[in-house]
Amino acid sequence: MDDKNCATPLVSKAAEQDSSLEETIEECIGDFGWIQFLHVVLVSFVWTFDSQQTFITIFTDAQPTWHCLPGYSCSSNICFLPKNSWSWDKPMRSSIVSEWSHECDSSLITGLPTSSFYLGTLVGGFLLVSLADSSFGRKNTMLLSCMVMSISGILTTLSTNIWIYSVLRFISGFGKATMGTCSLVLSSELVGRKYRGQIGTIGFFFFTLGFLSLPAIAYLNKGSSWRTIYLWTCTPGLLYCFLVYLFVHESPRWLFIQGRKEDFLRTLQSIAPKNKGNILTLAAISNISAVDQKSETVNIYSSIKMLYERKWATRRLFAAMVVGFGIGLVYYGLPLVVENLNFNIYLSTVLNALSEFPATLVTYLLIGKAKRRNAVFILTTLCCICSLICVITASSRWKGVQVVMELVSFFSVCTAFDVLMIYTLELFPTCIRNSGVTIVRQMMVAGGAASPVLVGRGKGLVSYLVFGLTIGICGVFVMWLPETRGETSCDTLDEEERKESKRASTLPDNQDVLA
Repeated sequence: MDDKNCATPLVSKAAEQDSSLEETIEECIGDFGWIQFLHVVLVSFVWTFDSQQTFITIFTDAQPTWHCLPGYSCSSNICFLPKNSWSWDKPMRSSIVSEWSHECDSSLITGLPTSSFYLGTLVGGFLLVSLADSSFGRKNTMLLSCMVMSISGILTTLSTNIWIYSVLRFISGFGKATMGTCSLVLSSELVGRKYRGQIGTIGFFFFTLGFLSLPAIAYLNKGSSWRTIYLWTCTPGLLYCFLVYLFVHESPRWLFIQGRKEDFLRTLQSIAPKNKGNILTLAAISNISAVDQKSETVNIYSSIKMLYERKWATRRLFAAMVVGFGIGLVYYGLPLVVENLNFNIYLSTVLNALSEFPATLVTYLLIGKAKRRNAVFILTTLCCICSLICVITASSRWKGVQVVMELVSFFSVCTAFDVLMIYTLELFPTCIRNSGVTIVRQMMVAGGAASPVLVGRGKGLVSYLVFGLTIGICGVFVMWLPETRGETSCDTLDEEERKESKRASTLPDNQDVLA
């Protein structure tokens, strides 16, 4: 390729097409090179810490097993026994329940730290939702989130009671709220359109890897304090922040939209092959036709205002939020039901985590070939059907069928979770993309927070009935979203609105509602 091909078309194509910014980036850095791969892997690794802090209470807040001391006759209820008639199987410091003597407290008390974490995630997500779309940026928001989560996790080891512990879990959830979505958006904006969907699955892979690492860390420290698990998972997070600060670039698309064209130029030069990056100049990019959006993002909440000012954006956001709530309810709720099975806690957690690997692989394959809307609808419908079959096959003679249906149901919702996150990336332009993705993910978390209240524990039939009906109804709302597979990613609201108008004009009148 001629060296001038990266500079000359920047001016000529700009006047011809609305997508010149995307074409400029792809012309200069290509679809997906080794430098981009290293960037994406480093950015996506933050999902490991995300999943560790999401599921860490499986071990730190577990109800420990106990045994009756010689000379005593013990019943099955520990609360009716004298303190000197029984003992914990592990050291008291292995769980907050045994260390702070909460073995006879209600689930409202023992579940407070987990509830606080989810509440913190919800509050942080809605308060910081547009921070990455403002002048703060994707990279800095991700770094801030990871640092707050890691530092609060380390401080959690100093807790002296469940109340201080719950407050610190709230802060940890507040900090991590936007971390995963910033990583997903940043990594997708560092590569070309061809691989944008597949790139998102790298983050999901690291999320599963983090989930898998928890039982290993907990097993290695099963005789130690629960505080050790927090140190093992949070201390590396601070080192990770240092590496990201030094080696990761900000999104070039976001830099251009913010009017920071010199930074945009330097970023492209750093990522582009040498034969292209060296000929990039500020003059060459000055005529790119994308509108400078800096005036529209003067504060961190203006992107929220922009979302609700445009009818098409509000419709997309509402539909995606409803689908996300249904998926989140089942995704976070199913492990609560499986927890009641008579399995080793380490083994059951490993099996739950392993089931996400095929979901990630299927997502990778689906994103490249399948229509997003159809994929989400089919997956949520499959999850609905399998959950309802679990209710029908409650009899002991159908136990094998029930187990298979449970696995298929969880696999389906895991895949739907991943596909919806990537789908949401494509539904919104650069200037409000992070806000849209964050809000949809917060609705997934809201579904997870609601699952213990809606389904309870130890009520398998009721749980699967609620799961099936909810995800089946919520999944229908995906039909109100436009198809985005193969579409050019827009950077401004005006670009997206013109595309929306063009799409609506090509549809028959009776399909307008589904546009």
